Amino acid sequence: MPIEFTHVPGKTADATVPFFYDFAETATKLGLIEDGGFQKIVVDDSAGLLTNMDLAAQVLDRTSSLEVVLTHWAGVIEPTVAARQLASIDRGSGGRLALRMISEPLNDDDAETRPVGHGVVWQRIDEYLVLLKRLWSNDRPFDHEGAFYSIKGGYIERKGPHGADLVIRMGGQSGTALKVAGRHADVFELAPGPIDDIRQLMERARRAAAEHGRAGKLRFALPVRIHQGVSVAGQKTVDLSGPPAQVALSLLAYAALGIDEFMVIGVDTPHEIATAGRETIALLRNSLARREANEFHHGAYAPGAGLETRAVG
Repeated sequence: MPIEFTHVPGKTADATVPFFYDFAETATKLGLIEDGGFQKIVVDDSAGLLTNMDLAAQVLDRTSSLEVVLTHWAGVIEPTVAARQLASIDRGSGGRLALRMISEPLNDDDAETRPVGHGVVWQRIDEYLVLLKRLWSNDRPFDHEGAFYSIKGGYIERKGPHGADLVIRMGGQSGTALKVAGRHADVFELAPGPIDDIRQLMERARRAAAEHGRAGKLRFALPVRIHQGVSVAGQKTVDLSGPPAQVALSLLAYAALGIDEFMVIGVDTPHEIATAGRETIALLRNSLARREANEFHHGAYAPGAGLETRAVG
């Protein structure tokens, strides 16, 4: 599967206005992102879940091909309401919505709905996703009585274009988080760290998915922060700095692990977005294409070797 790039917005140039709140500049940036080789954009505004849903709809309306990764926190709205609104957004975009479930609240208002205990948080996420998928696929009303939600006559008439197959994105490193992600996630967002740690986390996530017969369906995304100059410490990303060729070479090593997607942070001004698309993304894609061509050529008479090379993904 080709490598995909996801833009993770930060601040605007004056560092005071969030990415999506200067609509004239946002329209320019969205055009550059869409034309520059990015396939996705994350909507993760600190204003909270309801604002994120509104922003996601606006971004989808202003773009034609970008997939919007909507950051979502269970517990703010009831599953039936969430299922209806998310299906409506996805349907209006022609199926370009993905749901990114997080275990930490987006803002203080969302935090008020947080249950106590790490395990309980993930149990609620699990039940929430089970209900969303059921509401997106059922053809008749159903009742549900669970640890966190009670539903009578649960049903939404207008489903999204993907039904229960809306892309779900999750992350986490604990055994509990991996268990829930193994059951639900289509894309697993990796925690940054040394390359060996990332490889081990991928193996753990695959084992968790295998328990549900989903090991081959799990894809991996890695957050990376790109700098033209000195790296910035303390970020929850793989931190890369230097000229585009150097950054692309570093990303190539992670792609070799079987990572399908890079979530690019730190590329926010129009110039940075255009440069990333024209140089870093293009260089990495060209390097991957050459590597795949060489593998195909060298393995043309030894099919087994080619298959083994791809097994890490």
